[in-house]
Amino acid sequence: MIDLRSDTVTKPSAAMRQAMANAEVGDDVLDGDPTVLRLERRVAELLGKDRGLFFPTGTMANQAALWLLGERGTEVYCHEDSHIVNWEIAGTAGLIGLQPRLVGGAPVLEPEALREKLRPASPHAPRASLVCAENTHNGAGGMVTPLAKLQAIRAVADEAGLPLHLDGARLWNASVATGTSLAEFGACAETVMLSFSKGLGAPVGAVLVGSERVMAKAWETRKRFGGGMRQSGVLAAAALCGLEHNLPRLQADHRRAKALADALSAIADLRVVAPDTNIVMVDLPARHTAADVVARAKAAGVQVSAWNASRIRAVLHGDIDDAMAADATARLSEVLH
Repeated sequence: MIDLRSDTVTKPSAAMRQAMANAEVGDDVLDGDPTVLRLERRVAELLGKDRGLFFPTGTMANQAALWLLGERGTEVYCHEDSHIVNWEIAGTAGLIGLQPRLVGGAPVLEPEALREKLRPASPHAPRASLVCAENTHNGAGGMVTPLAKLQAIRAVADEAGLPLHLDGARLWNASVATGTSLAEFGACAETVMLSFSKGLGAPVGAVLVGSERVMAKAWETRKRFGGGMRQSGVLAAAALCGLEHNLPRLQADHRRAKALADALSAIADLRVVAPDTNIVMVDLPARHTAADVVARAKAAGVQVSAWNASRIRAVLHGDIDDAMAADATARLSEVLH
């Protein structure tokens, strides 16, 4: 079975498992785990931020950023198809007390659409306290928000007096695809979340980085959410291994995604979103439903996911080599003809 449901399905390599087994550890809640501290410093340095904090999941790290930057009983501006809006079980409202104000009009957040959505000050309308962007944008098929656009989004937020949080779960992919440094992307946001359990191939983990002012309260927030871990250096070691060995090879995932998209584009009536990175979205004609295609693809030995009733998603990742990608392309092509 060739599993293209997500880049989260990657399994730790032998080298990563060895790094985990050999990790120097301590009690991270009591006095700090040395391997976790090394990871936090490394990612903060890469992003040009003062401090980093290791979290079990990207969702928890995103929600912590909303807690730190947002204000209960106010609005947060998010793209309508963002992960924070659609895939975090309404944590924005349920945990933080923030009301999402949805910005649409394009596959990703656009600066002018954000500006048009800003409410004029009124005693009868909710105030805003935060803007969130996502890069790469999962719902748009791993689309990259280039640096100039992200800087323009930050400028609109600054004009409104609002901080910007960047959901950068796959910011590694955006950096590799564009050549823009992580620090350049990081400079656009007050806080940035990055995930280790996707393209970098670690089994668990994310990090939140930000300014000293904001991150001073991040440890307390993580503990409040139940994210304090003990000998978590075994997990941080996997993330460090992913940074060293898997970050440089993300371009191969992007190349394989483009080859898959090009092959499927040749099939009549399919609309394939040209991938910027490692995610391929395919909009199906009326003769197919996503659920049916997913079932038939699985029977043919390829797992993909149903994004909605008429769209499927395939994600290339580190466990898929060129031969497997070619095999999956042939099988999917046969299913979709």
